[in-house]
Amino acid sequence: MARDAMSDMLTMLDAKAVYAGGMRVGGEWAIRFPPPSDIKFFAIGEGECWVQIEGDAPVRLQRGDVFLFHGRASFVLASDLSLPALDAKKVFHGGEARMVSLGTGDGLVLLGSHMTISSERGRLFVDSLPPSIHVAARDAEPLRSLLQQFVDEARVERPGGALACTSLAQLMFLHVLRAYVRDADEVAVGWLRVACDVELAPALRLMHTEPARAWSLPELARACAMSRTRFATYFKEVAGVPPLTYLTQWRMQLARRRLHEDERVTVGAVARAVGYESEAAFSTAFKRVMGHSPRRAPRQAST
Repeated sequence: MARDAMSDMLTMLDAKAVYAGGMRVGGEWAIRFPPPSDIKFFAIGEGECWVQIEGDAPVRLQRGDVFLFHGRASFVLASDLSLPALDAKKVFHGGEARMVSLGTGDGLVLLGSHMTISSERGRLFVDSLPPSIHVAARDAEPLRSLLQQFVDEARVERPGGALACTSLAQLMFLHVLRAYVRDADEVAVGWLRVACDVELAPALRLMHTEPARAWSLPELARACAMSRTRFATYFKEVAGVPPLTYLTQWRMQLARRRLHEDERVTVGAVARAVGYESEAAFSTAFKRVMGHSPRRAPRQAST
């Protein structure tokens, strides 16, 4: 399968889904959750409820809907937002990924997950996302079938169930991103938008496949069947930076990953791998993009 920018981007960001558990809730209820530290999303397997992020208008969620958000605000899930809210820490005591029951009956079945993303590298990605994304069931056919599998795995403890739930959450996250990019009136400039741009895909494929090559604007423009001027202008409109600046940023992300994964590798070897003959030139570029020297990268990456 040909490489694509979205897959490369999520791999580079170490974007991984973590199944956080779920709940079956009946009757009248309300639960307040603390601010999430990562990108959080949950899906409604059965029933419906309200979600209200502190400071925002409430959103009604129905069966098959998926809701994704990030930020530093607490939020409430409820059958009725006027009810006193229980503390989520008391409801989900123990912290293990599991289904909990509250009230009587199964009026609502909700499954929650979050995405762990490298804090430094992930900023470029998170900044491309709106504070919240609501994907309605009627707008995303693939999500409906994935959600049904998710509910089945979460309800019945089977061998490998935790891995199955995590894998399904990863796929659902990808489909949420696709649905958002497809349906949004305007996607913020940045990595997510450029990774999903069909017209720029040929140039991104070249830069991602051979990052060490000294790509020129004419070469990249020809790959996209555009004039040099049109390509440079359009790329900056979508990515927020010129093409060769994007290439430099991508090289530095690759370099940082390599330095983090292999503490024995030399800075000179990494510099050559991403297209720099001079270690000094590479170190200058790395510090300009990443904010610190490459020799500090492994220690910072692990904190």
